[in-house]
Amino acid sequence: MNQHTPLRACRPPAPAVASSAESARRRLTALPMLLLGMSLFEVNPARSSDTPLLPPGAAAYCAQPGTSDTRVRRHILPKRVVWNTSGERSAVENADALLREGSGQITLDNKVACVLRHRGEAPGLLLDFGCELHGGIQIAVSDLKAATPSSKTVRLRVRFGESASEAMSELGGDENATNDHAVRDQTCLVPWLGTHEIGNTGFRFVRIDLLDADTFAALQSVRAVFLYRDLTYLGSFRCNDERLNRIWRTGAYTVHLNMQDYVWDGIKRDRLVWIGDMHPETMTICSVFGDVPVVRASLDLVRRETPLPRWMNGISSYSMWWVLIHASWYRHQGDLAYLREQHVYLDGLLDELARHIAANGAETLPETRFLDWPSSENKQAIHAGLQSLMVLVFEAGEELGAALGDTEMIRKSGAALARLRQHRPDHGGSKQAAALLALAGLANAGVMNREVMAADGAKRMSTFYGYYVLLARAKAGDYQGCLDAIRAYWGAMLDFGATTFWEDFDLDWTANAAPIDDLVPAGKKDLHGDFGNYCYKGFRHSLCHGWASGPTAWLSEHVLGIQVLEPGCKRVRIAPHLGDLQWAEGAVPTPQGVLEVRHERGDDGRVKTTVRAPEGVDVVRPAP
Repeated sequence: MNQHTPLRACRPPAPAVASSAESARRRLTALPMLLLGMSLFEVNPARSSDTPLLPPGAAAYCAQPGTSDTRVRRHILPKRVVWNTSGERSAVENADALLREGSGQITLDNKVACVLRHRGEAPGLLLDFGCELHGGIQIAVSDLKAATPSSKTVRLRVRFGESASEAMSELGGDENATNDHAVRDQTCLVPWLGTHEIGNTGFRFVRIDLLDADTFAALQSVRAVFLYRDLTYLGSFRCNDERLNRIWRTGAYTVHLNMQDYVWDGIKRDRLVWIGDMHPETMTICSVFGDVPVVRASLDLVRRETPLPRWMNGISSYSMWWVLIHASWYRHQGDLAYLREQHVYLDGLLDELARHIAANGAETLPETRFLDWPSSENKQAIHAGLQSLMVLVFEAGEELGAALGDTEMIRKSGAALARLRQHRPDHGGSKQAAALLALAGLANAGVMNREVMAADGAKRMSTFYGYYVLLARAKAGDYQGCLDAIRAYWGAMLDFGATTFWEDFDLDWTANAAPIDDLVPAGKKDLHGDFGNYCYKGFRHSLCHGWASGPTAWLSEHVLGIQVLEPGCKRVRIAPHLGDLQWAEGAVPTPQGVLEVRHERGDDGRVKTTVRAPEGVDVVRPAP
C-alpha cells in the first residue's frame, strides 16, 4: 500500500540521503570526478551535501550547470602511471610529473617534465585516466633529441585501450586488437617546444613509447582531450543500495558518451547508428536527459538511407525497432509535429511488414534474422522473438495511427495483430525470446519468468536484451528477482573495473579473471582479451556500448515507478516497487519539467510516496 503526501513534507531520514527536490533543481552537468582529482563516486565537498551522485567517475565538475546540446572539449590529467620501462637502455624519468596539474603551456622548464630516454630499447609508460572517455590525447614536448639533428621531432607510438591490457597489446593475434572503426594504435611525430594531438576513440588507458634509438623526449604534459555533449542530467536515482546507484549512473554515463555526432553504438566500436540497438539508449535518454536533438537526427539519418522496401541496417528486426523507438519517443516527448514527419514512411513500413505474415499467422521475415548475438544460433528463439516484435510493432501501429488520426493505419495494424496472435511459438530456451513473448502477450509472463528468465539468475543474460528480460520479469511481478539480477550481472562489470557498460558480458568469464583496470598477473585470465564471441572477440570487444544501459531506464520506470500513460508525460502513473530496498528517490524529465518522487518504507512495511509534479502532469496513484 502507498501513502502519498506532498514532497515538501518529505525529509530524508538521515543527512546522507539527498532531497530529490533540491537535487533535481540543481540541473548539474555530469563530468568525470577524476577531473577534480576526486575518487570515483565521491561527492564534491564544495557542493551541498544533497548534490546527487552522477555517473561513474562523474559529478558536478562545472560551477554552472550545463543547459545546451553543444559539443565540448576538456583536458583531463591522467590519474596514475600503471607501468613504465626501467633500466639504462630504456629509461623513464619523473613519470609522476604527468599526474600534476599544470598550465598545458609549453615552457623551458624541463624540471617538471617526464623524460623518455631511448638507449637501445624503446622506453614506454602506461597512463590511466581513471574513467572511460571519448576523444584523444594532447602531448606537450618541452625538449627532445631527434634521431637526426635537423628534424626537431621524435617518433612516438601511441596506443589507446578501454582496458589496461588492450593499451599494451599488439594489433592482431589471438587477442584480436584492431584499428577497426577508430584507430587505437598509431605512430606520430611530436615537435620540439610544441604540442601534438592524436586519437579519436573510446579509451581509459594510453601507452606511449619513444621509438628511435639514441633519442629522448621531455613530456611536459600528456592530457586527454575529452569530447562530449554538454548535457544536463535532469533525471536521477538514489536508494539505500549504493551498488544500484552506481549501476544507474554508469548506464547514464555510458549513453552520454555515445551521444556523439549521432547516437552511436559504441565510442570505440561500433561508431555507427544501429537502430535496433538504439532502443535501450533512447529509453535511458528519456529517463536521464529528456528531449535531445541527437535522437531525432539519428532516427532520420537511417530512415533517409533506407528507402522502402529495404531493411534498416540490413536487418528486418531493426526496421521494427525504428517503429518501437518512435512509439516510445512520442509517448515520452509528445512531439506530434515530428511524428507527422514519419507518417508516410511509417505507413509504408507497416505495409511491408504485413506482407511477411503467413496464413497461419507466423512471421516470415527474410534474412538477416537477428535478435542479438548470444541468441543468433538459436533459430527457434529468433522466430519467437521476431513473432513477438511483429506483435509489438503493430500494437505501436495502432497507437501511432490514433495519434496521427489515420484510421486506415489503425485498421491495418489491428488486422495484422489478429493474424499474428494466432501463432504462439516456443521460446527455444532463450531468455531473450521468453522476454519478448511475455511482453507481446504471446506467453504468460509468470510462466516465462519461472521456467526461463529466473531459472539460473543472471546467467545467460545479454547486455542488450537484458533490458527486455527485466521488463518481462517486472510484468511477471518478480521485482526482487530483477534487482538481484541487476546487482549480479551489471554489478559484476563494476567489480571488475568497468566505468561504462560493455557490448556483452557473461558471468562465467569472471572465473579466475583479472579486472580490466590493471595488468593481468600470471595465472589469471584477461577479462577483455581472452573472452568475447562473434564480432566482438578479444580486444575488439567494446567496453562502452549504449545498448547495455537498460538498468538505468528500468530502475526509473519500475523502482521509482514512473510510467507514462499519455503522450508527452501529460499523465503518468507512480507505482513504486522497492523489493528489498528501504527507500528510493529520484526524478525523470518531462516536456513540462522535472517530475520528482521519493518512496520510503515505514516500520509497518507500507511505502509512503511523496511526489512533486510539474504543472501539466497529471499523476495517477495506484489503488490502496
